[in-house]
Amino acid sequence: MLYCVGWMDDHTKSRVLFLCTGNSARSQIAEALLRHFFGDRFEALSAGVAPRGLHPLAIEVMREWGIDISAQRSKDVSEFLDQPVDIVVTLCSSARESCPVFPARVRTLHWDLDDPAAVEGTPAERRAAFRRTRDELTRRIRETFGTPER
Repeated sequence: MLYCVGWMDDHTKSRVLFLCTGNSARSQIAEALLRHFFGDRFEALSAGVAPRGLHPLAIEVMREWGIDISAQRSKDVSEFLDQPVDIVVTLCSSARESCPVFPARVRTLHWDLDDPAAVEGTPAERRAAFRRTRDELTRRIRETFGTPER
């Protein structure tokens, strides 16, 4: 589990940047989950190497858990290059390969997850793909960042 404090000073939360290709689903969901479970210890951020807008099914499956991400927006990773980040979590091989170089003090993790937005099928099948992604990200976030104290 990662228990760390931001590198700027002892009172700053560690900044975690979730990075995927489009910043439309996986990284948006991860940002919201980390904020929901561990917002007292971590500042959650997300971006994409080729942002393409927040996916409506990401909003829907998070709303099922009472988490509203409708105000989040897709961001380009370049927005964070001049900002301090402690941990970068890439969520797909494309993002990992395209990820800019961060300073050596930045810890990097890679979680290769399928893109739920790429799933074709019925509305129920597509929704199920987003739920699987949400559930897998929940598992990995809890495993990596600790059990919520709530």
